[in-house]
Amino acid sequence: MKDTAKHQGLRNQLVSILQQKGISDKSVLEAIQKIPRHLFLDSSFEDYAYQDKAFPIGAGQTISQPYTVAFQSQLLQVKKDDKILEIGTGSGYQTAVLYKLGAKVYTVERQNELFKKTNALFPKLGIRPKHLSFGDGYKGLPLHAPFDSIIVTAGAPFIPKPLMAQLKIGGRLVIPLGENVQIMTLLIRKNETQFEKHEFGEFRFVPLLEDKN
Repeated sequence: MKDTAKHQGLRNQLVSILQQKGISDKSVLEAIQKIPRHLFLDSSFEDYAYQDKAFPIGAGQTISQPYTVAFQSQLLQVKKDDKILEIGTGSGYQTAVLYKLGAKVYTVERQNELFKKTNALFPKLGIRPKHLSFGDGYKGLPLHAPFDSIIVTAGAPFIPKPLMAQLKIGGRLVIPLGENVQIMTLLIRKNETQFEKHEFGEFRFVPLLEDKN
């Protein structure tokens, strides 16, 4: 689990690229600068870890490109001690960014292989999510609701109703919506029944799958 000066230098370069692409949230850039992304990837990808690209992580899933992680994190406007629900733990990289931002992270993964992997990895990196669970992201985590923010890290064909219900009033839900290409969508909960919707262009994600295990 080595993080060398070379890795840190590559992260500095990555942060510059993200700034050029329009990421302006200083705390998000700082989190990306600190987190050793190469440790969330298979060692064969280590040399490419700080390129702004997605890579396979097993179970038909990918680690999102750093720009996407930064973009979603910036949309959340994370404040210290925010209670955040993450749907799709995946490699754990996005979880680590939220944790570095000071959030209390509740994260759900439906691929058992990835769930076991991140469960073993987090303690080694000093990352302590509040709750890491194996289950169906479409259902959220009703027992731990409500949440200040919810982030979905896979392409969803629609916004799951349980996730909307588990969001606090004033809370933010960031979700990529669509089948083949997704539109990054932000919902802000105005009251019990009303949500304000904003759209932020096209992204590509692996699909959000319902629990098949």
